[in-house]
Amino acid sequence: MPYAALALVGPTASGKTALGIEVARRVDGEIISMDSRSVFRGMDVGTAKPTAEERAAVPHWGIDIADPSERFNAARWAEYARAKITEIQGRNRVPLLVGGTGFFLRALTHPIFQAPELPPAPRARITALMERMDDATVHRWLEAHDPESAERFRHWGGRQRLMRALEVPLLTGRPISWWHRNSGPVEEPVAVLPFVLDVPRDVLHARIDRRIGEMVLGGLLDEVRALIGRYGEDAPGLNAHGYAELMPYFRRERTLPDALAEVGKNTKSYTKRQRTWFRTQLPPGAVWLDATRPRAELADAIVAAWTAGKQVPSAQGQVPKGDRGC
Repeated sequence: MPYAALALVGPTASGKTALGIEVARRVDGEIISMDSRSVFRGMDVGTAKPTAEERAAVPHWGIDIADPSERFNAARWAEYARAKITEIQGRNRVPLLVGGTGFFLRALTHPIFQAPELPPAPRARITALMERMDDATVHRWLEAHDPESAERFRHWGGRQRLMRALEVPLLTGRPISWWHRNSGPVEEPVAVLPFVLDVPRDVLHARIDRRIGEMVLGGLLDEVRALIGRYGEDAPGLNAHGYAELMPYFRRERTLPDALAEVGKNTKSYTKRQRTWFRTQLPPGAVWLDATRPRAELADAIVAAWTAGKQVPSAQGQVPKGDRGC
């Protein structure tokens, strides 16, 4: 088999979970979650984790493997996923990577460089300084010390990646882009065949609004309240959409309707950045599929392409040009 794993990616609320289970059943597969928030214990409702029934139907990995108080980055996930891929293959089953965190996938297909060792004490002081800055300030500092990385993280990246990119030049005297070019990768690349679920913007936004309502009915407020009580508002895992926006509500600084509107706005903005990333950063051969088609048809197309080890031979496999409304 030319590929080590099949990957099913797409923006939030594009239908990855249900389709991934359908495909896994057909190819005798096991799912490795590729979601940067589903790794955290206790963050169930707000991350739309697979239900207990769904996990019983198909083995799922990469869920509930860290506490929200921990920092969980792409390198740590890639190490975990490599081990699981090997285990699943050892059972003569197919590994399916399912999720919307593109940086996790890239950590497998483009292994992370050998990071320089950073002195613990100065690093702690710089981290404390950066944590007092807002994202825009951190980005301005990064522009001054590493313009190349600053441009790369202009539209996506997240706060932790911004801080990581800035601490490297501050502590080593060389930008992280230099280390990328001059340090070898930690591991060999993993060959992955990616499928991307493409959803029209209006359909996706309607799904997001509906999902937020379902999360509230499913206990989202109680979940966030309990997590804040246990880990505090500054826990790294709680900066996710659906959690961070509700904190001002619990501080009585924002009404619930306003907080939920903020969740919707930020989630929709995030899906736009996800699609931008998928268009430009996925490995060659990525197959784009119209996610409004029936799930059975999508599963048919994915299974056929996986079995053949090549791209689906139709217009639906073309990477979309432009933003297509997103």
